[in-house]
Amino acid sequence: MAIALSSRAGHERWYVLEQPARVSTAHAGLGAALRLDAEGPERFRELERRWMALAERALSDAGGDPPGSGLVAYAGFAFAEDGGSSPAWQGFGPGSLTVPAVWFARRGQSTWITCNVAVHSRDADPDAVLSEVQDLLTGLREQPLPMLDPAPVGRFTVHSPMPPAHYEEAVRSAVRRIRAGELQKIVLAREVQVQAPVAHDPAAVLDVLRHGFPECFVYAAGRGDATFIGATPELLVRREGMRASTVALAGSTRRSSDPAVDDHLGESLLRSDKNRHENLLVAERIARQLKPYAVWVTTAPEPVLVRVANIQHLAAPIRAQLRRPVGVLTLAGALHPTPAVGGEPGIAAQRLIPALEGLDRGWYAGALGWTDTAGDGEFCVTLRCALLRGRDASCYAGCGIVADSDPAAELEETEIKLQALLPVLSG
Repeated sequence: MAIALSSRAGHERWYVLEQPARVSTAHAGLGAALRLDAEGPERFRELERRWMALAERALSDAGGDPPGSGLVAYAGFAFAEDGGSSPAWQGFGPGSLTVPAVWFARRGQSTWITCNVAVHSRDADPDAVLSEVQDLLTGLREQPLPMLDPAPVGRFTVHSPMPPAHYEEAVRSAVRRIRAGELQKIVLAREVQVQAPVAHDPAAVLDVLRHGFPECFVYAAGRGDATFIGATPELLVRREGMRASTVALAGSTRRSSDPAVDDHLGESLLRSDKNRHENLLVAERIARQLKPYAVWVTTAPEPVLVRVANIQHLAAPIRAQLRRPVGVLTLAGALHPTPAVGGEPGIAAQRLIPALEGLDRGWYAGALGWTDTAGDGEFCVTLRCALLRGRDASCYAGCGIVADSDPAAELEETEIKLQALLPVLSG
C-alpha cells in the first residue's frame, strides 16, 4: 500500500483495494498499460469478453498464488448504465477496465509485483520492452503514508446541495409508492459536500480508513486530480474457481461506546421486522440472480450482525456452486445493482431513483474490484465513499426505504453512514 501510494503519478490512473482484517490482503495498481471502456446494460459482460480475449493473446508468467497476482485487471462501474456523466464525475465513466503498468498483490507479509507492457508489434525489440519494465520498477519508491493534518489553517465548509428536508420528502414519496404497490423497496441517497482550506490528501485519508475500518474493503481509484475513495462493508461477489460467494447486507443501526447499549442495539436490529424484511428482499433477489449460473445456491437461514466502527448491519452470507466457469465480471453484472443499493423490483426502482434523489450517483453504489485471466476475482459495492478533487469533496450515503420507513429516522441513518468519511474530510 505504501509503495503504491508513494509511487503514483498525479496524471496517471491508480487503484487500491484492501481488507486489512482479512489476512492483510491488498491489491494495488499504478499507471495503465491498457484501458477499456464500456457503457449500457451489457457493460460488465462486454468488458469481460474484451478482457478475456486480451488475456488469451497475452504473454505472462503464471499467477494465482496468492489470488490476484500475475496478469490482473481492475475495473470500476457506475451505479447507472450511463452514470458519471455530470462534470463532477469526469473521468469516471459507466464502465472502465484497466490493465495497470504495475500491479501489487499482498497477502500476509509477502507482496508480489507484476509489470505489464503493451507490445503492439511482433517485431518489437525485446531489449526495449525489458528497458520499459526496468523503468517501471526504478520509479517505485517506499515512503510512510502521510498523516492527516488534524487542524489545517483555514475554514472548512460543509453543506448539502439538497436540503435535508428534500431527502425526507423523497422518503415520504417513496413510502407512498411502496404502499400503493408500485414497488417493495427503494434505496435513496443524499450528497454532502465539503470544501477544505487545503487540498485533500487521498493517501492520508486512506490511512485513516485502514485503521478505522479494518473489517471493511478500503478502496480508492484515482483519475488525474480526482480520487474516488471509501470503506465499504459490502461484498458484491467473489469468484474462486467454481465457487461464488456474496452477502446480503441490509438493515442498519448505530453503534455505542457502551458495550451493553451496543449489544442491545444489535439485538434490537436482529429482532426488527422492518430490517429483517429489508434484508430478506436483498437475499432473495441475489439468490434468484445467481441461480441461472449455479448448480445450487445456499443462503444463511438467519441474518447475523456485522459490526464496523460506526454502524452495525444485518448480513446473510450466500454461496453458490457454479455450473460452468462464468467470470467474476459477468457475475457482478448479474447481481448489480442489488436491492441493497437499488430496490425491488430492480427496474422500477432504478427508473425512480434519479427523480427522487436529484443527483448523479456516479460510482457511488457501483462496483469496484479486480479479475484475473481465469475469471476469478472480487468486487465490492462502493459505499461509505467520497469523491475528492482538490479542496472539494462530495460524500454519499443512502438508506433502504420500505413500507414502514420513517423519513426522520432514515435521514438520521444517512448521518450515521456519513460518519465514515465526513469527520475525516471536515477537520
